Amino acid sequence: MLLNITIASLMMMATTAVHAGGISLIIFFVKSHEDHWTTSNVFTRMQRIGGVVLLMFSLSLLEMAAWGLLYLYVGALDNFEKALYFSTVTFTTLGYGDILIDANWRLLAAFEAANGIIIFGLSTAVVVAAVQRIYFHDLLNKQP
Repeated sequence: MLLNITIASLMMMATTAVHAGGISLIIFFVKSHEDHWTTSNVFTRMQRIGGVVLLMFSLSLLEMAAWGLLYLYVGALDNFEKALYFSTVTFTTLGYGDILIDANWRLLAAFEAANGIIIFGLSTAVVVAAVQRIYFHDLLNKQP
């Protein structure tokens, strides 16, 4: 049990660091190209929000793949397709239950689900901040 908790905690720290790196990249890009984000063109605005969503999803996909590789490494599942599928269903807290991991490693799955909730919360916050920046820039920067 202690091994499971240690491994899962390390994975949570690693995936959170990856996500924080992606968020930092977005913040850097937005700050260095401020005028690029404040356009009034509706299609450009949609494209920018879509880009932020795609980056956040890509980071999550990378993190789910890392969990899947962990399941393979410890022998909890026997091939990458199953491991990635199980990881995705667990990370998103969907939990179909059609694929189960070895009972010795099931605590990892519980930690991955908790990790997924946190990561999707971070992603949501970033998307909301991007929407505010793009659609409400003038209102947010208006002096009283």
